[in-house]
Amino acid sequence: MNKTFRIIILGLFVAQSLVLYVVEGFIPVPFIAPGAKLGLANLITVIALYALPRKRDVCLILFLRILLSTAFAGGINALLYSVSGALFSLLSMTLLQRTGRFSLIGVSAAGGIFHNFGQLVVASMVVENIKIMLYLPILSVAGAGTGILIGITSVFTLRHLQKLPIYKRLQQI
Repeated sequence: MNKTFRIIILGLFVAQSLVLYVVEGFIPVPFIAPGAKLGLANLITVIALYALPRKRDVCLILFLRILLSTAFAGGINALLYSVSGALFSLLSMTLLQRTGRFSLIGVSAAGGIFHNFGQLVVASMVVENIKIMLYLPILSVAGAGTGILIGITSVFTLRHLQKLPIYKRLQQI
């Protein structure tokens, strides 16, 4: 497949995830747990996971989004938490997707849970207190809920994306 086309597609995925990241910053979210967010940018990660054949492209999209978003709106701590959450989330979603036993919505929900787990692992190391893991049940419920919403939106989006002629080209990059 044309290398230029691949770069354009990956750039579009990164740009869309950055737009959703910025938009999410304007949405007040009255969650129970401090720091809980909707994770709108993860919509693009889930869509890329199912639309792109090469998982390393999904990793590239995710990490470029994290680097760019933390460069503009965060610091080293934000980068550390974002990368840890992303690694746990993407790894869990990739493994569950490969089994073929989970729906896209289930995969996305697991991604939300493991994203929070990864961030709590890092937080417990940073503050040197394992008790921070007591937030895990609350954040797991929040992560599963937002993951389900992201999953439902991804199903809807992919259903329409698959009707476009460009979708077949996506499968070849």
